[in-house]
Amino acid sequence: MAKIHFIEADKTKISVEASAGTLMELAIANGIDGIENSCGGLCSCATCHVHIAKQSLGLVGERSEQEEDMLEFEENVTDCSRLSCQIEVTESLDGLVVEAIAK
Repeated sequence: MAKIHFIEADKTKISVEASAGTLMELAIANGIDGIENSCGGLCSCATCHVHIAKQSLGLVGERSEQEEDMLEFEENVTDCSRLSCQIEVTESLDGLVVEAIAK
């Protein structure tokens, strides 16, 4: 089980535990404000764009080429940007800090 710490667009902090699914699914299931799923997790809309805290970047790995392509058209993209639909929740993500992007 991994404890994931979300920071909503209004800076509210919410911690949730999970062992499966994607960060996007976890966020939607827990009503995290600022993370949407317009394409249903198919990596084709970028409405689930988040920032991973710098200290947590090593937990999530590199962006895929498809992710890079989707983020190319987004605002507020940084080195910490990821699409939450592309990050599978595993025990190794315990302590991950994820910040929703105000839209």
